Amino acid sequence: MSDLVITSPANQRLKDLVALRRRRNREGAGLTLLEGLEETSLALDSGVRPIALFHCPELMLDEQAGADLVERARDVGAEVVELGRVAFEKVAYREGPDGILAKVPTPGLALDEVDLPDNALVLLCEGVEKPGNLGAMLRTADAAGVALVIAADPVTDWGNPNVIRSSKGTVFSVPVASASTDEVWTWLAERGVEIVATTPDTDIEHTDAILTGPVAVAVGSEKYGLTDAALARAHHKVRIPMVGRANSLNVATSAAIVVYEAVRQRRQG
Repeated sequence: MSDLVITSPANQRLKDLVALRRRRNREGAGLTLLEGLEETSLALDSGVRPIALFHCPELMLDEQAGADLVERARDVGAEVVELGRVAFEKVAYREGPDGILAKVPTPGLALDEVDLPDNALVLLCEGVEKPGNLGAMLRTADAAGVALVIAADPVTDWGNPNVIRSSKGTVFSVPVASASTDEVWTWLAERGVEIVATTPDTDIEHTDAILTGPVAVAVGSEKYGLTDAALARAHHKVRIPMVGRANSLNVATSAAIVVYEAVRQRRQG
């Protein structure tokens, strides 16, 4: 049976895809958009089963890799739809699309669905707003072997297409969850995970903290950092030494520095 082919950008199915750029629609449907051959391949490797895969042969930079991905999606039960160039460019949200777009279940677990390993390293993001920062932190988490990334009181959802894009698809390879700050603190405390808060208002440098046990590295919003309530409940507070004129590092950079200090200590141990 031949794949469905859509060439008109006015097709209702394409309008439904574009609607998933809005958070309200994503949350209502439990679905989001995943664009890019590399990102979709990583998602499939991580066990994601797309609902539908849309492809445009005319835009594929690597026709064989694109064809192989289409077959992989078909093999796991995805509906496969071919789009004309104009139709694909209507639904694509990246600059320079490569002809692959998937409709997939929104990533994310409920905290009670997460089974943390012993001595888990967790990354906790409280009130982080920018999708690019969340995506960068996910790439760090994937590279460092972080067990879980939690968005506390999230401003941006994990299904935001720009989070998916900036994470290079690692939002599907790293377990992610969202909850209120109170829920997160309670859940971590019940599992014996100590929270290490990043803040300039401490004398303890991040290299002096012991990060070898079950710990959650906590970072806050781009403008204000962690809330006073979060800092008050943290087990430890650490700072990254800085000698420049700016009073803070980018939140994703700060997270990467402290997470990799934890990795260094664990490898030495």
